Amino acid sequence: MSLPDPSSPPSRPDPMLVACLALSMLLSSLGTSIANVGLPAMALAFDAAFPSVQWVVLAYLLAVTTAVASAGRLADLIGRRRLMLAGLAWFTAASALCGAAPGLWSLVAARAAQGVGAAVLMTLAMALAGEAAPKGRAGSAMGLLGTMSAVGTALGPTLGGALIAGPGWRAIFLVNLPLGLLAFWLAWRHLPQDQPRATQAPVRFDRLGSALLTVSLAAYALSMTLGKGAFGPLNAALLAAAAAAACLFWRVESRSAHPLLRPAMFSDAGRSAGLAASALVATVMMATLVVGPFYLAGALGLDAARVGLAMSCGPLVAAVAGVPAGRCVDRFGARPMTLAALGAMAGASAALPFASDAFGVAGYVIALVVITAGYALFQAANNTAVMAGAGGERGAVSGLLNLSRNLGLITGASAMGALFALGAGTADLAGAPPQALAAGLRAVFLAAAALCVLAGAAVAAAGVTRPRAVQP
Repeated sequence: MSLPDPSSPPSRPDPMLVACLALSMLLSSLGTSIANVGLPAMALAFDAAFPSVQWVVLAYLLAVTTAVASAGRLADLIGRRRLMLAGLAWFTAASALCGAAPGLWSLVAARAAQGVGAAVLMTLAMALAGEAAPKGRAGSAMGLLGTMSAVGTALGPTLGGALIAGPGWRAIFLVNLPLGLLAFWLAWRHLPQDQPRATQAPVRFDRLGSALLTVSLAAYALSMTLGKGAFGPLNAALLAAAAAAACLFWRVESRSAHPLLRPAMFSDAGRSAGLAASALVATVMMATLVVGPFYLAGALGLDAARVGLAMSCGPLVAAVAGVPAGRCVDRFGARPMTLAALGAMAGASAALPFASDAFGVAGYVIALVVITAGYALFQAANNTAVMAGAGGERGAVSGLLNLSRNLGLITGASAMGALFALGAGTADLAGAPPQALAAGLRAVFLAAAALCVLAGAAVAAAGVTRPRAVQP
């Protein structure tokens, strides 16, 4: 079988290559969402307290967050095909270890390993999709990956619940084995061969920079997630450690002959604005997940089933809107669509609490649908703009995009949850009266609208549609 030559743009994408990348993105997002529903069963199986069993989810998120940037740079050095195959094999093997774990902490360790594999999958799926897309079709490729990510997020709770009710909680990890093997086979057959580097000069992987970045990101993520929303001395110490490691990382990178992330990568205003906007918008999207269940149940009186149905509207809309959003980007351009998406998200965020007051569940869901559709368009447009012109650093730039999104999600879970409690005037959200929950909702979504406006201002000020190409 002849493999496509990546040096010349294809006239149309190989459908099997597209399927491979879509399945890889599905696996990584499914790994995030499917485990949450199994926590009660795991707590019972291991006779563990809930704070301990939460590390099954936290370990995966921490591993993904700390590994994405290093995975992107490593792919640029050793080859994207080679690392993608290794990542699929690693993720599948780690999933098997999760399903066979004899104890809670061995499961947590296996989940951390699985998260490292997921970081490779999501980073390289984006890098390879942009590279393989025909000229003028990058937006459609990014839209498809956004769809698969949303499908994984929406499918996780439903599939996980069915598997737990049938074979048991171990099946939520073992289900990745046939999917991972299929993705590996597709990658082996259809990923283009890695091309030799243009220069023969030896390039080393920046181990010190990678270690410092990992320490900084892990400390920041822990500072945002420990303490159940209360920011105490431990959180402050972790945040200080994250800042110190980040400063040291930047100093090391500016002096390194082979940096993990070249400081010059951030000199392009368009790319930097896109990365900042990605983090801000991810913070907004996490707000819908953090405050939604409390408001829908406590203020609007929905039972658990109806809360789940209302919350599922978001991922479902994102799944449906991803591909059409990508086509809009290809037709109208990345920057105009980014600004249009942020405008729609800002307006819907500001309107959501008032629509909920006036029209109840219908008002909340309609506003949520607009926010989520706007997010699908933003992802397709912003990812296309940031990845354009990445050249030989496509893996590193893709890693930065995923990193900015994960940092936004982690920050949103902490900051938006704290703002909700502050607006409601109580930390006991489960027992708060409807008026207090409505006040908390207003505080959160007015802040979310402000973040969308800030992201739009950053993109507009950058004033470019496509970042300048950089050479590694």
